[in-house]
Amino acid sequence: MDQRSTRDLVLEVVHKLFIYTDNRQWGRLLSEVFCGEVAFDMSSVGGAARRMPAKDICHDWERGFEGLDGINHLSGNHLVSVNGPEATVFCYATATHFRKSATQGQTRSFVGTYDLHLVRTAVGWRIDAFTYQLKFMTGNAELT
Repeated sequence: MDQRSTRDLVLEVVHKLFIYTDNRQWGRLLSEVFCGEVAFDMSSVGGAARRMPAKDICHDWERGFEGLDGINHLSGNHLVSVNGPEATVFCYATATHFRKSATQGQTRSFVGTYDLHLVRTAVGWRIDAFTYQLKFMTGNAELT
């Protein structure tokens, strides 16, 4: 019998978001983390906020992470609110990218916050809205 709380189940999806991204497990992001379409907003690092298919998010991330030797996301200070079949999660997070061949510094780090909205589906909790707000970035931005 699964004795995890609703909060635990919601946070597990958030943890999977970062772990699967770091391990480039795009299929698992699609099947275990995202709804089919996501209100996606990373405008703080460029681009426009928009609704988009989860498969396009994964494809964009796959392309964006090409050539990196390591990706590491850490999240904390999770504030979780559950209201029936919906949940929100706010958290702080850092993302560090590593490229061994970079000559101007091998890492870049992004520090910011996530606002995530999840819905309970027939297959469990899934993210249907994703907002990232960059606070600052350090390191070699282009990893050149």
